[in-house]
Amino acid sequence: MIYSVFGLQLQANKRIPGLVEMSVAAGVDVQVWIEMVPPWLKEISEAAIELWYANSYQDRWGQPSLTVWRLADGEYFRLLYCDGTEFFIDRRGKEIWASWPDTMTLSDMTTYLLGPVMGFVLRLRGITCLHASAIAVNGQAIALLGPAGAGKSTTAAAFAGLGYPVLSDDVVALIDQGDTFGSQPGYPRLRLWPSSVDLLYGSAEALPRLTPTWDKRYLDLTLKGYCFQQQPLPLSAVYILGERRSDSVAPRVEDVSPQAGLITLISNTYTNYLLDKALRARELELLSRVVAHIPLRRVEPHADPAYLSRMCEVILDDFQALIPPAPASADAEQCQYV
Repeated sequence: MIYSVFGLQLQANKRIPGLVEMSVAAGVDVQVWIEMVPPWLKEISEAAIELWYANSYQDRWGQPSLTVWRLADGEYFRLLYCDGTEFFIDRRGKEIWASWPDTMTLSDMTTYLLGPVMGFVLRLRGITCLHASAIAVNGQAIALLGPAGAGKSTTAAAFAGLGYPVLSDDVVALIDQGDTFGSQPGYPRLRLWPSSVDLLYGSAEALPRLTPTWDKRYLDLTLKGYCFQQQPLPLSAVYILGERRSDSVAPRVEDVSPQAGLITLISNTYTNYLLDKALRARELELLSRVVAHIPLRRVEPHADPAYLSRMCEVILDDFQALIPPAPASADAEQCQYV
């Protein structure tokens, strides 16, 4: 089975929930081995294992939510989550092995695979990723950026309800073209917390759970009435979701200085906690060019969720004033599935 995710062609030995299988593929970038451990693992000695990262957040038993080791002088990485789900990744980002305990499910593993694991694979392959969601407007991409809880996915879902295609959720993989940048499509799902589902659709039960063990829900963008942007688009603006305010000024959009914008982008890249010095240097150089060539705008949402649609209108009005519509493209806003 072959899938396209974040601009990479994945071949998997088993079905991956949430992805649409490709009937034709140009090649394979990443091989995913599901419910398997690498055959070379037994040959790795204890001396060749180095602790690389341990998340400061711990579960109730005091275990880090994520621990990462470098194996064999960094030729491989081992990622272990506190629920026992485990991944091995080669340094080139070309192979992934995934396994999990009996208490977890394939869907649980997929939430990691299509989030932080693929984010790390992209970084290993030299691709900078923003912690953002992205939508398509007039054949161009708008990134909605911000930390966890800022409302990226909720805002993207609100745009989806207004008929705008969704390009990616949570991870926006950048295409470096020098002075211009593109954004790769993710996969046709938006992940939403129950409170967001209740706000948008009237009940937390309106959308299915991502996994049987987690309360987060998902919006299937292949359903009638929604659109998943299947082709990459030029990234034309980044909207940074700021703190909510309750006065009559909100929602509003304001400019961001290059200095503040660069700091914000650096702090909102995806899986930046796993980068070595060389990757961090590459990221800083690229983000400096992003700030120099792409408008960065700060959004002040209203504290009242009822203003969400109004915030979408404010962003659209601001974007259309900044960026004239691009010529129609055969690659833009495609919603057919093959």
